[in-house]
Amino acid sequence: MLMAETMSQDRYSMVSEQEEKSDDILLQEIAAGNAEAFSILVHRHSDRFYGLAWRLTSNNQEAEDVVQDAFLKLWSAPEAFDSSKGVKFTTWFYRVVSNVAIDRIRKRKRFWVTDDFDSHASQTQGAEESLVDREQQFLLEQAIQRLPEKQRLALNLCFYEGVSNKEAAEIMGVGVKAIESLLMRAKAKLKDMLVRDNIITVKELKNAKLG
Repeated sequence: MLMAETMSQDRYSMVSEQEEKSDDILLQEIAAGNAEAFSILVHRHSDRFYGLAWRLTSNNQEAEDVVQDAFLKLWSAPEAFDSSKGVKFTTWFYRVVSNVAIDRIRKRKRFWVTDDFDSHASQTQGAEESLVDREQQFLLEQAIQRLPEKQRLALNLCFYEGVSNKEAAEIMGVGVKAIESLLMRAKAKLKDMLVRDNIITVKELKNAKLG
């Protein structure tokens, strides 16, 4: 009994040590074929990348598939991430996730917003409730889906994922000035669509997150 408890404690200690390792260390172990390190990395970051995938696809199942495909790409070719370039894993992987999502969107050749929005929106309602109510929020998502591809990605990264303009530039492979321009054009176009379609009033825009 005592031996079993000791073995259990040792196992717990080993798992804890693994979980405390940095992303870079885990990636080195993944490159060596360590499945446990891969599992820990997936568990650590899945929710973060699911958020971006959902905002790009507006579909729960497809967002899950995007994140899964992106991680499988990492498992198949861990050498694709080069830490010597000074880029954080999360910055690099945002690019992988966005590329997988955009490829899927291009293949279906059109955008849609599904009933999945309600289930996801209920989880993020607090972050956006200052902008519009539930019905307006649904219409807002439709408007965002109509933005040009690069504008939509820049908007999602900087406003909803909370990354800095500099990091967004690294993720998208463009300069900071280009990100600022994309955001400015995205906000202007989005405001125009919202007001034109009577989704939100000019007065409401002044207090809105994108105002």
